Amino acid sequence: MTKDFKRILVTGALGQIGSELTAELRDRYGRDNVIASDIKTVKDSTVMEGGPWTLLDVTDADAVEKTVIELDIDAVFHMAAILSATGEQNPQLCWKVNMDGTINVLEAARKHEISRVIIPSSIAAFGPETPRKDTPQETVLRPKTMYGVTKVSGELVCDYYVRKYGLDVRGLRYPGIISSETLPGGGTTDYAVDIYYKAVQEGRYTCFVREDTMLPMMYMPDCIKATLDLAEADFGSLVHHSDFNVGALSVTAGDIAGSIRKHIPGFSVDYEPDYRQAIADTWPMSVDDSAAREEWGWKPEWDLDSMTADMLEKLRDKFL
Repeated sequence: MTKDFKRILVTGALGQIGSELTAELRDRYGRDNVIASDIKTVKDSTVMEGGPWTLLDVTDADAVEKTVIELDIDAVFHMAAILSATGEQNPQLCWKVNMDGTINVLEAARKHEISRVIIPSSIAAFGPETPRKDTPQETVLRPKTMYGVTKVSGELVCDYYVRKYGLDVRGLRYPGIISSETLPGGGTTDYAVDIYYKAVQEGRYTCFVREDTMLPMMYMPDCIKATLDLAEADFGSLVHHSDFNVGALSVTAGDIAGSIRKHIPGFSVDYEPDYRQAIADTWPMSVDDSAAREEWGWKPEWDLDSMTADMLEKLRDKFL
């Protein structure tokens, strides 16, 4: 992304990633140049109070197009989505929000010559037939959740718009995202966030996956960095577009608990796997992100222990 971008729209701006991404975009591109949107409002929202705000239902094609036209949008970060665990409770809604929303944003971008569109994917795009260690960039994509189905479909349709219409669309496959600012919104990796909150607030946690469950994770500052690094990369350097693997941490639930105990020795965890364990068992344990590293210079900055120290410090400041 260049400084030529004047008006940026963020959909799903009240979500876990959207809220922090909006703040960073406003810091970089100016408070009044980043319009946050979501289907709902919340009280005392720094996103809503920190700059331009509009209600937007991304499943309403006319509303998306109207927003793009009236607000003179020239770049979109499309973060609105139903996540994996929530999506399994209502798969029809998951398809509607994730796929109709994506198509509506792409169509508005195509019709009105939006310069750049960022639409994230997820490690949920993979499935049990995929190699789980160092999951390749190019591999079998047969997810077993509706969320995963929408992510694979989204990758394909985004790349279609690149080839068919020359639209500049980009995306990366987010791992589990860990944040001290905003609670997650119904994903299978929520335990990796909840565990820190419960460690500070209660000193114990009941985890809904097994202790040995290993998944790719990423601290929110690295998530925002990866998103913006890709968004600001030279289009000509990209071989891939909407499906970049990005790695940072590959850790088990037990690893996270152990890292927390370095700061809270008495912290205890019970493991009681539920339906989300079956979802986690179909996802990668680690990913090969060499394409992202080679094409746009991706490099994470946080490891498990540095993330844990920062998370606990921030949560103690918030709750204690």
